[in-house]
Formats: sequence, structure tokens, C-alpha cells
Amino acid sequence: MSSSRKHHLKSLMLSIAKGLLELEVKEKEEERKRYMADTCPPLSLPGGMQAMQELCRELHHKIDVIDEERYDLESKVSKSTKEIEDLKIKVQDLKGKFKKPALRKVRLSADQMLQALLGSKHKVSLDLRANLKQVKKEVKEEDKELRDVGDWRKNIEDKAGMDGRKKMFESEA
Repeated sequence: MSSSRKHHLKSLMLSIAKGLLELEVKEKEEERKRYMADTCPPLSLPGGMQAMQELCRELHHKIDVIDEERYDLESKVSKSTKEIEDLKIKVQDLKGKFKKPALRKVRLSADQMLQALLGSKHKVSLDLRANLKQVKKEVKEEDKELRDVGDWRKNIEDKAGMDGRKKMFESEA
């Protein structure tokens, strides 16, 4: 398709869209006029000056009543907002007064920990020491000698003097 043909089609589409938009605006205006005619009756102005003044007095009286109601509602709302702010401040004060206690360390076995976490579902006992290997301790002879020293006074008397040192020297060799 040539560029002139594209341009011509584009201008036709724009002109059709413009016409449709204008038609839509006119329809909205007519609909608005119909709605206003149905909902708002036409204003009937009385012929005389006296009747016009009476109408103005009625309107002013209605305006005064509405203003009083609006003022009362505003005062109730402001009073309520002040109460809400005061209660919020009280809540903040109460939250600040009570300090949370420091948590203590509690020693729990593995069974108790699982029971606390899982509740009554916990049935398997975890005896962690059951799976450990048993090791027999070998007692060395030297350790026995050190433990079985006996009476310490006698031991000191044996080592006292030159004889004691000589015995120690002989026993090591």
C-alpha cells in the first residue's frame, strides 16, 4: 500500500472518530437535560415582592438549621478524635510501664525439648548416650603407685636426710 493511500485512510478514520465523539457529547448533554428535568422541578417564582421575601426567609431558616446540625456534628467528631488521641497516649504509657522480664536459661534434655516442640505427638525417646561406645579405662601401674602412697608422714621421713636421697637415687636406677 502506498504512503498516500495510508495517509488518506488515516485521515478518514480520524474524521469518522471525530464525528462519533461529537455525537457522543451531544447525547450526554441531552441525557443530562432530561435527568435535570425529571429530578429537579422548575423554579416557581412568586409574582409579588412579599412572596419573594417569604421564600428568602424560609431558605435562610433552612440554611440556619443545617448549619447548626453541621456544627454539632463537627463538635462531636472533634471530641471523639481528642478522646481517641488520649486513649492512644494512655496505651503507649501503659506499654512503657511494664518491662518484660529477662528470660532464664532452662536446661532441657533432648526428650523434654522434643516434647515441648511437638507436644503429645512425641513418643520416641532420644537417649543419646545409648549409641555411644563403651571404653574400659586402663589403669597404669605408675598411677597406682602415685595413688597408693600411703601415709605421707612416713614417705617424708623416708626421703629426709642423705639416706632418703640415696634411696631415691637407687630406686630410679
